[in-house]
Amino acid sequence: MTEQALTGATDAERPEGFRRVAGLLAALGHPHAPLWLAVSARTCAEAADALQVQVGQIAKSVVFRRRSDEAAVLVVASGDRRVDEKKVAAQVGPIGRADAEFVKARTGYSIGGVSPVGHTTPPVLLIDRDLFRFDEVWAAAGHPNGVFKLAPQALVALTGAPVADVVVV
Repeated sequence: MTEQALTGATDAERPEGFRRVAGLLAALGHPHAPLWLAVSARTCAEAADALQVQVGQIAKSVVFRRRSDEAAVLVVASGDRRVDEKKVAAQVGPIGRADAEFVKARTGYSIGGVSPVGHTTPPVLLIDRDLFRFDEVWAAAGHPNGVFKLAPQALVALTGAPVADVVVV
């Protein structure tokens, strides 16, 4: 990662979502504090460029709306894979697209910064097994400029989410 990728402001000056993730990770004893990038990482390609990692190492968060109860369904998948909505629906029931307002209301985060942890309302969560191709991945930390490093196994431990096959390979 280049020095230009990081900025020097303190965590107290960061947005609430980033601070929430940082506090939760610290409380859970996660060994890697979130990083604040000088550039936006709204897309997997932007995050991978800033971190100088493979796009597949970006643990993207994709949110759907479950039709039966309006619950948020959060799929954490490898950045180089496309989530298969039919596979997700087979796991959790019929789903639909989630707009930005729904995502913010249910998770507490804006699209592009949805963390796999620290939601205002716990979502139905699935982790795609394809993330396990990598020893370490990077997930959003509550804001498009925030990321944190972890092993896929740690993602399972932090979230308690099941691992499933939910992408197009």
